[in-house]
Formats: sequence, structure tokens, C-alpha cells
Amino acid sequence: MPLKAVLFDMDGVIVDTEPLHRKAYFNMFDDLKIEVSEEIYTSFTGASTKKVCETLITEYQLEKNHEELALIKRRYFKEYFYNDADFQLLPGVKNLIQNYFENGIKLVLASSASMTTIDMVFDKFDLEKYFIAKISGADLKESKPHPEIFVLASELANERKENCMVIEDSTNGILAAHAAGIFCTAYKSEHSFGQNYEKATLVISDFSEVEFDKISTHF
Repeated sequence: MPLKAVLFDMDGVIVDTEPLHRKAYFNMFDDLKIEVSEEIYTSFTGASTKKVCETLITEYQLEKNHEELALIKRRYFKEYFYNDADFQLLPGVKNLIQNYFENGIKLVLASSASMTTIDMVFDKFDLEKYFIAKISGADLKESKPHPEIFVLASELANERKENCMVIEDSTNGILAAHAAGIFCTAYKSEHSFGQNYEKATLVISDFSEVEFDKISTHF
């Protein structure tokens, strides 16, 4: 069965926004004059902005609602997003996207990020023209590791699951692809801490390893 579509995760695969979120949150903590330990901050990993803000309000008896806190955080995030020189596409991913595109592979983005953040990334790095569809997990009923996002992505590509491949970097994303019954390439990078790759079909550390000619032999 030939490869027809690649379903990309975004954070940790195309870009790494975690350093920007971290800077934005710690600026917000300074504004609120609260001390948030590394241990508490780490416990926020993977949580939505709303959930983090609600937790802060309870923990620190803050006299603001979660929308007000989220506005402060988002303002800082946007500033870093457009002005932080260190924020770039992950090494080799643009070449890989172009390589698939030139070989007629359909590309779908399937990310847990909000559509606002997805659109910001696509606009900043000029990715729109390569992808036939974008899905935000924020708009779905279920979150990774539930397979819903990848099942939907294969449907949007209008290809059978056997003709699709997922590229993921996180345990939850790999589990979601596995549960969907889709070939999953796990990208293990310097940004991947404590992730479990057991359920991945293939593990790579360089995107050149899955360029069209090389990955086609697996299908």
C-alpha cells in the first residue's frame, strides 16, 4: 500500500513553542507578584491556559478571573512569538514538508494547539500552501491519546489509514496514532523529555530519515 498522506503534529515536530509559553507565563507571574516554583510550573505541562489560570487563582487567592489572566499571558506569548530570534522551525522540517509536497503526498496538520496558534505558525513560516487541511484538538470532543484527531485527519485526506503516516513526538500523540491504527514515526529530539516510543512504528532523530524515497520502502 503506497504512502499517500502524512499527518503532522505541530508542537515538538514543526516548532517548539514551549520556551515561549514559559517566558510568557513567568512574565505573567511577575506582573501578579507571585512566586511559582519549577515543581508547580512543571505540573502545568499539557494543561490548557484556562486550566492553568484557574489553578493559579485558587492557589494564590488572586482577585482576577481566568479570562483576565489568559489575556496577560497571551499578550506576552504573542510578543515573543513574533520577536524572539530563537523561535524558528525545527531543523530539517521545512525540507521534509517540501519533499512530501513535491512527491504528491497530501499533508494534514493534526495538533492539540488552538487554531489561533496554528494559524500564527502557518502564517509566520509560510506553510499554508503545503497543507490540504488543519485540525485543532481544541475543537474536538476527545484529546490525544484518544485516536479521534488522527482518524479525522485521515478522513480529511480522503485516504485509507493504511496509506497514511503520523509524525509525532509525544507519548500521547504516539498512543493516539497507534489506537487509530496508523503507521507512526516518532521524532525524538533534544526537546523530547521522558516520552515513551514503545508504540511507535519507527523512531527517528533526523527528518532526513523519512524523506519520501526512504519512507516509501515501509509501505
